[in-house]
Amino acid sequence: MTTDQKRLLEKQLWAVANTLRGKMNADEYKNYILGFIFYKYLSERLERFVNEKLLASENFTFSEIDPSTAKGTEILGAIQTACIEELGFFLKPDRLFAHLVKKGTGQLENQDTFILEELKQVLNSIEQTSMGTSSEDDFKGLFQDVDLTSSKLGRSENKKNEVIVEVLSLLSEIDFQLEDSKSDLLGDAYEYLIGEFAAGAGKKGGEFYTPAQVSRLLAQITTMGKKRVKSVYDPTCGSGSLLLRVGDYTQVSTYYGQELNPTTYNLARMNMILHGIHFDNFSIRLGDTLTDDMHLDLQAEVIVANPPFSAKWKSDADPALAADERFSQYGRLAPKSYADYAFVTHMLHHLAENGSMAVVLPHGALFRGAAEGQIRQYIIEKQNALDAVIGLPDNLFYGTSIPAVIMVFKKCREEDQDILFIDASNE
Repeated sequence: MTTDQKRLLEKQLWAVANTLRGKMNADEYKNYILGFIFYKYLSERLERFVNEKLLASENFTFSEIDPSTAKGTEILGAIQTACIEELGFFLKPDRLFAHLVKKGTGQLENQDTFILEELKQVLNSIEQTSMGTSSEDDFKGLFQDVDLTSSKLGRSENKKNEVIVEVLSLLSEIDFQLEDSKSDLLGDAYEYLIGEFAAGAGKKGGEFYTPAQVSRLLAQITTMGKKRVKSVYDPTCGSGSLLLRVGDYTQVSTYYGQELNPTTYNLARMNMILHGIHFDNFSIRLGDTLTDDMHLDLQAEVIVANPPFSAKWKSDADPALAADERFSQYGRLAPKSYADYAFVTHMLHHLAENGSMAVVLPHGALFRGAAEGQIRQYIIEKQNALDAVIGLPDNLFYGTSIPAVIMVFKKCREEDQDILFIDASNE
């Protein structure tokens, strides 16, 4: 993306955001904007696939098919089967993003401009068409945070409709250049917005976004010398930005992630699809990683993570955790008020023998004693898994000013190999 393209895109995106700013905070209106961008993307991707792949030899386009005729119904049935197999979902021509914008702005003759109820049905239908198929887990509940009934959109249904039509109209003016296979303008736009929303959301922003400088560093460290990796895993994946960043530096076969927050879980799945990752090539799951591991047999070649700093966890509430093979060998569980090493040992459990892992932790993880000291000592002396420690500057992360470190782990280290320490706190 050129500098001029980037500036234009940012200007257009914030024109959209200004429509909702003042009505609600950034943490709320991000759900609408990102959700509608995703709907626009799905519509345009489906229409391009149908016209260029399925109807290339026909003398009509997808939008020209009349579903009220027997022939039209037959054609749409065949198209739906192909779309679900390839894309994982289906939309009828009159449910495409462009069609609803035309209707809402009065460009269709003899059509009511009220589209609110229809939009609800459209977003539901995207999920419904994937039910019972291999893409069901990746589309289920994706739009549940786009609350079109919220009074914050307007006091009356007509006022809500006006706001939604304005947002969709502004988004319709943005060309995401889907025809250019080398362009990732849409992915860049999504990443940009997630970053801006994270900044605007303050402390909550840290729940779903890792600053780009840090994610690039983690991705580069873990992929050095690797042209291709079978799997990359993030057990606290947020919006999926860390996972996708690894794909910038090497070819990834399958992406794995788990996220506790349902809204952020939806963002991660949208982010995967928006970046062109096929639904068969990612597995993002919802749940508490420490108490409900959703990828039990995974041995990942690359693991990257930015877990919540010093999070509380249920180490004292579930006796089974002490016997869990992710934690049992270390003799003690991480303290209930500091889950940092619970995440680390969970990740080491899922790290392949030839794998590499980089995790962001609070600075205190280097020197706190008691159970954490024992776990740290076991990792260094018994497992020989700690490869490097990189001290980062403070004020890097949303919602906290404390300094952090990157800890790098590998299982294939030589017995007498030194641990590398880098002080980058002033960089």
